[in-house]
Amino acid sequence: MLIAKLFSKIYKEGGIVLIDLQGQKYICGSPDQDKPLTLKILNKKLNWKLLINPELSFPEAYVDGDIKIENGSLLDFLNLTFKNLGRSEINTSGYFIKKILHAWRFITNYNLPLKSKKNVEHHYDIGEDLYNLFLDNKHRQYSCGYWKSPNDTLEQAQQNKINHIIKKLNLSSGQRVLDIGCGWGGMCFEIARQSECEVTGITLSKNQYEYCVKKAKDLKLDNQCHFKLLDYRKIEGKFNRIVSVGFLEHCGRKFYKTFFSKLNNLMTDDGVSVIHSIGSTEPKSPPQPWISANIFPGGLVPSGSDLIDAIEKTGLVLSDMESLIRHYDKTLNAWLDRFLLNRNKAKKMYSEKFCKMWEFYLASCSAAFHYRDLLVYQLQIVKSFKAIPSNRRDYIYK
Repeated sequence: MLIAKLFSKIYKEGGIVLIDLQGQKYICGSPDQDKPLTLKILNKKLNWKLLINPELSFPEAYVDGDIKIENGSLLDFLNLTFKNLGRSEINTSGYFIKKILHAWRFITNYNLPLKSKKNVEHHYDIGEDLYNLFLDNKHRQYSCGYWKSPNDTLEQAQQNKINHIIKKLNLSSGQRVLDIGCGWGGMCFEIARQSECEVTGITLSKNQYEYCVKKAKDLKLDNQCHFKLLDYRKIEGKFNRIVSVGFLEHCGRKFYKTFFSKLNNLMTDDGVSVIHSIGSTEPKSPPQPWISANIFPGGLVPSGSDLIDAIEKTGLVLSDMESLIRHYDKTLNAWLDRFLLNRNKAKKMYSEKFCKMWEFYLASCSAAFHYRDLLVYQLQIVKSFKAIPSNRRDYIYK
């Protein structure tokens, strides 16, 4: 069985038992003898599909029920596999398919305003109750938390993240603040609470916009926090501070320069921006094909060179760049635990297939942040060296 040979090459540490459609067992690597992690292949087509394009075929098969995992969870299997792979490609076939996809996506993907709106609706407007099942209860943050301690709760980690970004913004009373891609408004509301600033949040999600407007009234912050259902390319005015958390992943490589040019136009001369984005340690590459097709259409994880190149071309100054490593896997694990705890509710709301799809999305991203090429970049950007204190990061940690 060719797929057994592929798995055997992968596992240098630990291993699995692979069982084919006929019940034949294959020992791949050195699995636990008492309770071996077991992968059952229930569709003979997977013998060649998993060889040709594993990054697409495996999640499709898992969601369709053609793959079953025993003596462990999906996350256990993905962690073991990604730990052994590290940042290497699964096989030569997958590497060449990735190169082809990269070229094709660059030619065809244009996140123009109408397409961007449809992409946002696909993920963020599928139902508000879904996000109540796994996000933090206080701020509803759908981005990486900042884990000061492994014992932090999800709520603490998200508060830590917000506080860390607010420190980097170096806010002063009376400033105008813009949040691009404001989500459910948690960052906006916390900025308003911690400062006497006027905050504007923009989103393309109708659900998020309506939620933010209502929440602002409930919190009695509607005199400080204002929200617009608007594409970032259409926002006008000048802002002393701009923040964007988890938005660049939806921007698209062709529009990084557009985004940072717009940032330049919106910032006052003494302005400061903080951009928080998933990033890759690898050179430019296409998105994970299954995630792109099913979870985040139009999404793309930028490389560090993508971002720095675009910033330099728009005349802005990268005043600080921090890499957050081993924070998002903890966040995703917390989300996955909460989602699985509420799995029956999700199944009633959607379907069994939907539950498997979201389980794979959260588990695979967690494993990738733990063992592959993913991390989080926080970029502090200015137009003038005078915009930030000369003692650099000291003011952040006071």
